[in-house]
Amino acid sequence: MVKVALIGAGSATFAQEVITDILAIEGLDEGTFALVDLDSQRLELTHEVAEVLIKLTGKSWTVQATTDRRSVLPGCDYVINAIEVGGLATIHDDFAIPLKYGVNQCIADTIGPGGIFKYLRTAPSWLAICRDIEELCPRALVINYTNPLSSIVLTALRATSLQVIGLCHSILLTSYELSEYADVPYERMRFRCAGINHLSWFVTLEMDGEDLYPRVLRAAEDPEIYKLDPIRFDMLRQFGAFTTEQSGHISEYLPYFRKRRDVLEPYVRMNHDIAGGERAIRWPRERIEHDERLHDYLERERRGERAFYTERGLDYGSYIIEGHALNRPQAIYGNVYNAGLIENLPHDGCVEVACLIDRNGIQPVHFGRLPTQLAALDSAHMMIHDLLVQSLLNEDREAAVHALMLDPLTAAVCSLPEIRQMFDEMASTQRAYLPRFINPE
Repeated sequence: MVKVALIGAGSATFAQEVITDILAIEGLDEGTFALVDLDSQRLELTHEVAEVLIKLTGKSWTVQATTDRRSVLPGCDYVINAIEVGGLATIHDDFAIPLKYGVNQCIADTIGPGGIFKYLRTAPSWLAICRDIEELCPRALVINYTNPLSSIVLTALRATSLQVIGLCHSILLTSYELSEYADVPYERMRFRCAGINHLSWFVTLEMDGEDLYPRVLRAAEDPEIYKLDPIRFDMLRQFGAFTTEQSGHISEYLPYFRKRRDVLEPYVRMNHDIAGGERAIRWPRERIEHDERLHDYLERERRGERAFYTERGLDYGSYIIEGHALNRPQAIYGNVYNAGLIENLPHDGCVEVACLIDRNGIQPVHFGRLPTQLAALDSAHMMIHDLLVQSLLNEDREAAVHALMLDPLTAAVCSLPEIRQMFDEMASTQRAYLPRFINPE
């Protein structure tokens, strides 16, 4: 019998997927879901969904739901983090204020001004959660989904003794996309991928010893295929490897695509998802739509209609729990402490590599060296992660300012005085959600 805590369970659609996947683990027939969120109304929605899913599977799981995480953390074997701090209140400012300075972000939640300020809002709460886990269930395996994932995970790795892994869908989903572009059966495709979250690289991609990249490049010659992912195809042509986040998001990580309108607009005309402010536009609406859909599913279930699916998804979270709790070895990709896994990236940073999971926990696999041009792009971001964690742990405002100054897109657009002015404006506007050292009296 296991106990799984979901911190930030009010993200009902995400929680539904996680709970469904865990309930689908063969042989894991009893346990407890401890659902935690500060928003009691959204927490209750997730609670209702969890009870229905348990009933549909016929398994002997129970549910606890609370706004007080300390009351349910004792005895937890797994803690899953999906918190969002000040999201709806700040999402417009994360995009609109940098745009005044010429920094046109797309998603703005993991890098760039928006991602940096999301870290500054989120990391203090995350660190407090980690301290509670250390005190109340120190042997728990901690799985983080919250962005900005790399710096959030690095915070826990630097400041605690917990066993922490960060999970993202990027490598998994991209691998399926590549099998379609190459027009080969997924089961026969082989690849090695490594880097940092959202900027990992398929360094090798092959089938039966054949390099599949020529097939991918030929597919990209078709305008209808090219417009699906034009920036990633262009990065493959120029840097020699396909990266792991979609074109709109990856464009924020690089200095090449969003610094001038004449460069960006041709991509946007091909694929509107590359346009600025996509998350700021979509997320508030989608959040409401997701909750409405779950309320509708619950009502249909009350009428005796089958509404929820119970099939297991591809997300790695449940496979980590299966591998660890039932000692069924699993191979996944996760974000972990480098310690030489990728030899030419900073050894004290957070990297994304293949990991083996079994009863012994998380066992990352040594990768070796990335091609130098790819390592250079990744290491620049790892320095930003390092500065952000220094900023939090040392209460050092200037380190956070330096992180923004080093952001590739921001530096491609703004002067140093403009970057400092942007930081000050965002800090003042978001004062209510930031640690005190960012806005000293």
